[in-house]
Amino acid sequence: MVRTRLSAGLAALLTVVAGAPAAAAPPPSPTPKATPTATAPKPSGEENSPLLRDVLDQVGRGWSVAKANAESSKRRQEALAAQVAAAQKRHDALLPQVSKMAAGSYRIGRLGMAATLLENADAGTFVSRATRLGELNTINDTKLHELNQAITELNRAHQALAAEAQEEQRQLTIMDKQKREAEKALALVGGRGLTGGLVSARSPVAKAAPRAADGTFPPQSCDLDDPTTGGCVTARTLHAYRETKRAGFNRFVGCYRPGGPFEHPKGRACDWSLLRRGFRPAANQDEKMYGNNLTAFLVRNADRLGILYVIWYRQIWFPATGWAGYSGDSDHTDHVHMSML
Repeated sequence: MVRTRLSAGLAALLTVVAGAPAAAAPPPSPTPKATPTATAPKPSGEENSPLLRDVLDQVGRGWSVAKANAESSKRRQEALAAQVAAAQKRHDALLPQVSKMAAGSYRIGRLGMAATLLENADAGTFVSRATRLGELNTINDTKLHELNQAITELNRAHQALAAEAQEEQRQLTIMDKQKREAEKALALVGGRGLTGGLVSARSPVAKAAPRAADGTFPPQSCDLDDPTTGGCVTARTLHAYRETKRAGFNRFVGCYRPGGPFEHPKGRACDWSLLRRGFRPAANQDEKMYGNNLTAFLVRNADRLGILYVIWYRQIWFPATGWAGYSGDSDHTDHVHMSML
């Protein structure tokens, strides 16, 4: 007698019909590494202070990396959500078919199957019915397999989506931590006074600087000729210099210098003067407006160019915190300072 394979899988089937099992909880996300706490600067001011030279560089890079990771996770969540929807649709289409098969198997049972085969003594009829019953069982087994596979895929997609949501939240937590560290650092050099109007001007859109495959700005060497001095600059600094010039800011500028703090000796900073030659504090509306508009351009395009921070007119702008008051050896009323990641 032909063995009824549908009945053999009925126990698993009843579980399926009752509802898909809940997705297992994703593994906990690894604890983000703590960012070193900012240390207070020495009283002698900007030149001997590790604050902006080290802390802002470290915090700014960490914030930039976390931002890129959070955006990548969000994109992966969108793709996974589509997978969940597709798997759910397939599951919902198969479940009524398998439920109907289960109900039929329950009504007929093993004895009913045997009776179906033996109700006619004719040998040809018996073989024909046995063949059809075998084909039916093959179809039933296929449907069971497809439903189980759909449930597995649905659970896997749900787990992956939940894990990505956790990863995005982890990166947002890192960003928040970096932001608080930057606020603490900036508070030590001039407070939290926000400037008004500097980022509201219309600005040209700069061409985006190249990024790594993961969306971050990797470290670069000072290995290209500085067009403003006899020193060197990084490729990212040169790109920002050219884009700023292309936007119409063509007055005097100096980038590399061998000594001093911050990013100048690394080829990662430029000082944009308000004058055609040399440096002098803004003496009229034209010079002040030039500095305002140049600052607005750098701030508005910071993410595209890979800018670490901007200093102008006793204020410092940092991507993680926005504007804050700045005090140092220079009040930056005669030039706009641009530092790069």
